[in-house]
Amino acid sequence: MFSNARTSQVLAALASQPGERLTVRDIMGVLQDRAFALLIVLLALPNCLPMPPPIPLVCGMLLALVAVQIVYGRPTPWLPNALLNRSIASVDVERAVTRALPVFRRLERFSKPRMTFLDTPFAMRLMGLVILVMAFGLLFAPPFVGQIPMGLAICLVGLGLVERDGIVVLCGLVIGTFGLTLSLGFIYAIFSGLETLF
Repeated sequence: MFSNARTSQVLAALASQPGERLTVRDIMGVLQDRAFALLIVLLALPNCLPMPPPIPLVCGMLLALVAVQIVYGRPTPWLPNALLNRSIASVDVERAVTRALPVFRRLERFSKPRMTFLDTPFAMRLMGLVILVMAFGLLFAPPFVGQIPMGLAICLVGLGLVERDGIVVLCGLVIGTFGLTLSLGFIYAIFSGLETLF
């Protein structure tokens, strides 16, 4: 159904689902063959804005779970039933998608299949490792605003994978390098502080 659809079209279809609440299982059904890449985008999106704990922690853990499955070459994502049965109000999904759509549509104007060697199974497994590292960077990011670079980076990588655009993926990796540096600096500051105390 969505094999040739743009990211914005898939997200719009997600926002138009009937019912008062959407389960994670429903969302996975809409994502279909884009499930891995769009899961990356959806889990990164909340971290593109200042978010209090534990949102970055939860998103980072779920991203790590998704990344490990990409590394092992699973054709579709596996999520525990307890998570698949969790639901979110349809109005909240619609609100989030409505805010995100203008940004995605602007990105899609210049995004197109480029450097498609990143679309091979081997390259996807390598990208899984990269996303795993980024997920850990998100886990240890400074609270409230420190996760924004990692959120943007992971979102761009996911969007680049959906659109098969290696340039967008590389932009995400550049921002991710900055985000990881920030996270490592935060960890170093914590351990330095503890060492001073003890």
